[in-house]
Amino acid sequence: SLMVAKAKDDLEQELVDKEAEKERYLAEKAPQIQSSGMSFAELQELCRELHVKIDVVDEERYDIEAKVLHNTREIKDLNIKVLDLRGKFKRPPLRRVRVSADAILRSLLGSKHKVSMDLRANLKSVKKEDTEKEKTVEVSDWRKNVEAMSGMEGRKKMFDAAQ
Repeated sequence: SLMVAKAKDDLEQELVDKEAEKERYLAEKAPQIQSSGMSFAELQELCRELHVKIDVVDEERYDIEAKVLHNTREIKDLNIKVLDLRGKFKRPPLRRVRVSADAILRSLLGSKHKVSMDLRANLKSVKKEDTEKEKTVEVSDWRKNVEAMSGMEGRKKMFDAAQ
């Protein structure tokens, strides 16, 4: 909270300094005009001088704006070039590293804990005979089945079988 208060004070001081700089600049560049007591011709001359100064300032503003646009375009182009250059370099292929479960546990838990984890011991054993019995399925001629089910008799057999 002390840092926040300090930052707030610095920000307020910066705003006051900017306002004072603005006032000083305006007093220097645009002094107060005393138009009271001037004749019509003097006022016209003053207006002409002010118009000339306005034209000069507008030209400067236009030049600065053109420079800014040129610089922003140049920055964009350079950013695009940087991105293109990044893509051109070939990245090395990553290699696969085989690490055992014990090594992973040692790196996670540290060298103090010696935990051996045999993952294969917990696997379920499957008998080969059971899988061979399941594979043998009655294979019959499919043409007989289609002929038996065709027509109304087949539909009747299906209906009778369902009941």
